[in-house]
Amino acid sequence: MRFLAPLLFTLLLVQHAAAQDLGDRRVVLQEIAIPGMPSLQSFAWGQHEGEWLLVGGRTDGLHRRQPFAAFLAADNNTMAYVVNPALGQVWSAALNTLPTAQFEQLQSTNPEFGQRGDVLYVLGGYGYSATANDHITHPLMSAINVPGAITAIKAGQSLVPHFRYLVDDRLAVTGGGLGLIDEDFLLVGGQRFTGRYNPMGPDFGPGFIQEYTNAIRRFRISDDGTALALTNYAETVDTANLHRRDYNLVPQVFPNGANGYTAFSGVFQYAEDIPWLNAVDVDASGYTVVPDFEQLLDQYHTAHLPAYSNAANTMHTIFFGGIGRYYFDENGQLSDDVNVPFVNTISRVTRSGSGAMQETAIGHMPALLGSSAEFIRAADVATSFDDIIDLDQLMEDTVVAGHIVGGIESSAANIFFTNTGTQSDATTRTFKVLLVRDTNNGIAAGEEALEPLSTTLSPDGQVLTTTLELRNSGMVHLSLLDTNGRVVSTLFEARLPAGNHSLQHSLKDLAAGVYVVELWAGEQHGSVRFVR
Repeated sequence: MRFLAPLLFTLLLVQHAAAQDLGDRRVVLQEIAIPGMPSLQSFAWGQHEGEWLLVGGRTDGLHRRQPFAAFLAADNNTMAYVVNPALGQVWSAALNTLPTAQFEQLQSTNPEFGQRGDVLYVLGGYGYSATANDHITHPLMSAINVPGAITAIKAGQSLVPHFRYLVDDRLAVTGGGLGLIDEDFLLVGGQRFTGRYNPMGPDFGPGFIQEYTNAIRRFRISDDGTALALTNYAETVDTANLHRRDYNLVPQVFPNGANGYTAFSGVFQYAEDIPWLNAVDVDASGYTVVPDFEQLLDQYHTAHLPAYSNAANTMHTIFFGGIGRYYFDENGQLSDDVNVPFVNTISRVTRSGSGAMQETAIGHMPALLGSSAEFIRAADVATSFDDIIDLDQLMEDTVVAGHIVGGIESSAANIFFTNTGTQSDATTRTFKVLLVRDTNNGIAAGEEALEPLSTTLSPDGQVLTTTLELRNSGMVHLSLLDTNGRVVSTLFEARLPAGNHSLQHSLKDLAAGVYVVELWAGEQHGSVRFVR
């Protein structure tokens, strides 16, 4: 592991620097329990009237290194699920009644997908095909009528009338991103992978064929409700800048008001197996490599939330945990791990009206979560382009922005080289994402926002009293941070039983200023500011 001097990144990367996370709001996570929630990662989703349709993906965690054990068919998701998060209900139906080619495609991992109107389009994806007797990238596009499929699944009716598909070799892509600008779909990046995964290379053991698209493929989908066809197909190839997969393609409003997408990071570089750090903007007219910006805190696909303020001409993207090469350690030091570990960092990339982009660490997930997860926007929240939340239209003090659904939960940061299939799993955990005015960033418990600590300063300013409310016994870490998120000192570090506690700390040698007390106690996390 290498450690970098923070001054190298002061122009683009800061930790806990902003008073608020999104405009005048903070991001608060509230874990909710949904009985029967499936464990899924790298899946596709659509929604209708607040209910989710989940298809594809895998039910295991990080893939194993051994070809015979990687991407096992037994861990394919062969079901379609309907989830009503408001009622906490789940329905399911097997997909094996669909035509064989479509059934095989809809149990693949990392397909590209997007919803237009009532139709969810699912393209490509990688997985085992019994027909091919091999792992393939599927040359299919499924068109799913979302309200029809939801109704059928809930009623136990046939799925066949609501699922159609098109075979087209140009759509055999996995790990790319799918966007829609006006009538044009954009299939950005990704790869075609045939054969079993093998970290030793394509010519070792069972071997495989790996072909990055290195491209933006633009097309229209002609769909009259019965017949499907691709029209106006065009391809732009750039082997230097579009050679990426398993990344985040996020809708954006650019400073000039144009709508488009940004491809953030992704893997792998040509010279060595490390992620790209740069980003590429894609709009109706073409694409541009973002100048003078590198994304350090997240490189693989993870749950992400885009939000825009027209009044401020500012575009934000929040990335929830995932896998990242860089992270801030417990001492506030920026660390570089080229093995690209699982991280719990919640980070934000902000693009100002000048076009400048800055990355900020704004919090932590309650575990190593977020990788291959999805953020599903609340159906009733105000939006601008695509799924971008319109910050200017949010009126309530607390707004449910959406939910973080599924993904991989890992037991440790670096498990790839020792992975036996037990160190990670696809999670059933679901988090409601709240945008809250004037509240601390943190994790919420049950139906109430978690406020696990408060502070009181003595009249002479010499003693700080911290009051804790712990749900469970265990190790408690209290840190004192400055306004830049740097650790000034450790206030307390020991085991405490569950319940209420009052701790006193001497501030005799502390300089005047604004400080933050941060609590970590198992899955409980909170912070509170005070002025010395």
